[in-house]
Amino acid sequence: MNSRYYMMLWRPTTSPRVPAAILAGLAWMALAAAAQSGAQAPADTKPETGAPREQGKSADRVARRGVMVDFSVARVDGVDRKELMESDTVEIKFRLSDEGTGTPLKSLYPAAWMDVGQTVEARGGGPVQSCRDRVSLYLKNIVGIRPLVDLNNYYLLVLNQEPTISVIDPRTGISGRTNLYARIQLKQPGADWAKTRDHKRLYVTMPTAGQVAVVNTETFKVIAEVEAGVNPLRAALQADEKYLWVANDAPEAAASGVTVIDAAAMTVAARIPTGRGHHEIVFSADDRYAYVTNRDEGTVSVIDIQQLKKTKDLGTGPIPISLAYSPLSRAVYVADGKEGVISVVDSERREIVARISAKRGLGPLRFTTDGRWGLALNSVENEVYVVDAATNRLRYTIPVDAQPYQIGLTGAFAYVRSLGSERVSLIQLALLGKDSMPAPNTIPAGALPPIQAPELGVAAGMAASPKEAAAYVLSPADKAIYYYMEGMNAPSGSFQTYGQSARGIEIIDRGLREQEPGVYSTRARLPVAGPYDVAFILDSPSLVQCFSFTAMPNPALKRRGPALSIEYLTQERLVTAGKQTRFAFRLTDPATGQPRAGLQDVLVQYYMVPGLHRTQAPAQEGSEGVYEAHLSLPEAGAYYIYVACPSTRVQFGDLPYSTLMAVQEKASTVEEVKR
Repeated sequence: MNSRYYMMLWRPTTSPRVPAAILAGLAWMALAAAAQSGAQAPADTKPETGAPREQGKSADRVARRGVMVDFSVARVDGVDRKELMESDTVEIKFRLSDEGTGTPLKSLYPAAWMDVGQTVEARGGGPVQSCRDRVSLYLKNIVGIRPLVDLNNYYLLVLNQEPTISVIDPRTGISGRTNLYARIQLKQPGADWAKTRDHKRLYVTMPTAGQVAVVNTETFKVIAEVEAGVNPLRAALQADEKYLWVANDAPEAAASGVTVIDAAAMTVAARIPTGRGHHEIVFSADDRYAYVTNRDEGTVSVIDIQQLKKTKDLGTGPIPISLAYSPLSRAVYVADGKEGVISVVDSERREIVARISAKRGLGPLRFTTDGRWGLALNSVENEVYVVDAATNRLRYTIPVDAQPYQIGLTGAFAYVRSLGSERVSLIQLALLGKDSMPAPNTIPAGALPPIQAPELGVAAGMAASPKEAAAYVLSPADKAIYYYMEGMNAPSGSFQTYGQSARGIEIIDRGLREQEPGVYSTRARLPVAGPYDVAFILDSPSLVQCFSFTAMPNPALKRRGPALSIEYLTQERLVTAGKQTRFAFRLTDPATGQPRAGLQDVLVQYYMVPGLHRTQAPAQEGSEGVYEAHLSLPEAGAYYIYVACPSTRVQFGDLPYSTLMAVQEKASTVEEVKR
């Protein structure tokens, strides 16, 4: 979609990289200090036994420095089984409270990592890193020495004009050169997307394919492609996540409307014609009704979600360009670009109850999380109108740079992107409601204004950081994404789009979140059987603590999986580039757990990120079931290591991989990396 067409969606039809320390944030600096300060934060103490073990649950408790930490890991599948097993999806939970009063400790920023624990056999094979040592390495955010499961990470996804989605790890560079973690291939270019509440699935519309790509964001792979009608553009997911709604901007009236997709079954539940023109979609708070704009008809269609049937059309003006729902007033607000009026639709009565006059040129409309303030852009007047949902009146008119076309929100600011300016206007939300009009600040976000980009997309070009008061802002003309820490006068750094033409950005959060006061949790899959160490760290007060649990082998899974299980015995993952490295591992029968001895064709493949120097080496059996290979890592950087055994039909990639980090041969290099 070219820039001119994009502007017509909402405009009237009239004539460098981010420095590691910055990305980690100030809190992470404190965490690193805690991890390295043995005197202040004794780690590796044995946790106290907590409540009695429940089925499918492990729990421990520690109290130190006035903080009570209750750790638990529990299955979330509801299966009546006592043990935790490999492949289980579990909830990792930390309950933090004041040791003396039991008061929940809120608004903290703990961090945690889950890695394979160190078995008795491994301890006898060489030097062993303590929990604190490993935490110090995790905080370096180096690919080659990452834990098995990072419980803090989040990823920045970039939707490209090319049929790809770039996955960027903002906090981890690969060999100091790139933050590109993965790239997802699509059948055709994506236009818009919607994610599930748990960030585990992403739905991407592909207009030229007439489909929606379903992406598993744990593996970053497309798992399904669902037919979605003619020219599917916008995507919206209900709050209960039962249905995904896709807007069909079809030229023929009979095909123009919405396709409703059953999100669980990934099948089409209904196709509902609503009227000609571009469509935007919102839902009532109870997911009872969907509201769909019909730009060329001058109407908003009301659809009964239970019956999947259109019940009425509301005339809201000649060009209904955008709409938004306010949970405070329980109303839908529809901005009309030609008349410059915002119609207020009562979501229970499904009738227009008020009209708020502004000016011609209205465009995108967004509400703050609490539903109090609606912000509508005007690309002709170069203004932002602030609507008070408590009174349904226009409260402020705020001037911004030329042709505002996108708006994004964090907890503290509204970000306004303008086509004619390389700067972004920031409106402080805390100032709304004051007598005086809030004056916006501006920050640079690139050297070129967005209007100079050859293509613009409808997906959001701003994403709030889930870990700090910060945001990512896309500059499509510069092919760059800028990282801005709120309160600063300029962005703190940037990412390139790696040769792709970006259309939009989104965040996939894998980290701990405060689910209720003092309770921080996330979900993860147990990828292998065996002992696990969960390293927990808190910045204030500074403490480091390791918890442990065990995942049992899953016999049913083993019958469907590879004929071998692997346990990597090499604990030291920092090696010297150019020197031969001994790499040891144990192979066992997944059904019995017994060593698999006498295998003559065990191979080890290793290569440097992102795929350089692919090399294979034979592995020889040293003791029963224990094999070792001698690897030569030619250059400094991160390496992935895979094991295969053709005689057992185990190919490279069937077994979990391991990693090594090669560093230059210099005095104290390895110790410097550890520090």
